[in-house]
Amino acid sequence: MLAGIIGGTGQMGRFFAGVFEEAGWDVIVSGTKTPLTNRDVAEMADLVMVSVPIRATVGVIREVAPLLSEEQVFCDLTSLKVEPVRAMLASRAEVIGLHPMFGPGAVSLRGQTIVATPARCDPATLEGLLSVFRDQGAAITLSTPQDHDRMMAVIQGLTHFGTLAKAEAIRRTGADVDETLSFTSPIYRIEMGLVGRLLAQDVGLYGDVLLMNPAVPEVLATFEDAVRTLRAIVESGDNERFRAFFAENAAHYASYLAAATEETDDLINHVVMR
Repeated sequence: MLAGIIGGTGQMGRFFAGVFEEAGWDVIVSGTKTPLTNRDVAEMADLVMVSVPIRATVGVIREVAPLLSEEQVFCDLTSLKVEPVRAMLASRAEVIGLHPMFGPGAVSLRGQTIVATPARCDPATLEGLLSVFRDQGAAITLSTPQDHDRMMAVIQGLTHFGTLAKAEAIRRTGADVDETLSFTSPIYRIEMGLVGRLLAQDVGLYGDVLLMNPAVPEVLATFEDAVRTLRAIVESGDNERFRAFFAENAAHYASYLAAATEETDDLINHVVMR
């Protein structure tokens, strides 16, 4: 089998090239400076995978979609799924949207999650592709493109928004980052690590996740309401209102509390023992 990765010279493209090679596939790639063009990959490969920045994805898909046949499989690796999958369905190929829930710095697929949004494919084709990832230790979550994007508005959009808002609030207080770390607890250091990690990454990725997912604004409106509610409770000084707020949330997350405590204990111990 021949896997062709458009954008295969980028970090994520190189990662998945290695994944397919590990599975025994032959791999070809196209990039801005490769001998092979996107058209070459689309015409030659059994599986065509688009691995380019979010803003470029639909355009690249539309570029090569007319070239694909019913015998080929068309995939993408974008953090959004509705529009890329819709664009891939304009081809004649089998279509499976993919979203790896990790960055290109991952060492392997072991312990990682990949969300798959099969849109038009034979069950055997889907299983053949997903087995490549499962055999290397990945967990697969199946979804529709619509459900995926709604979930990403929470998992990625809300999380990244909250991290950026926290970074901005700390900056506005005038607090020196290094000085705050000298007062820190392990939990604060982990929280600040997430801020620093995000700000060290590609601004384009986080911008596109927040700006291009149409489900994000509704989630952020909910977040804004939640902040107003909690602020009003804090400013009231009413201990009973705070206890009720806390208890309502503890009940909602009850099934996760033990696992969350265990996982974060491991993180804290790692930070302390470094």
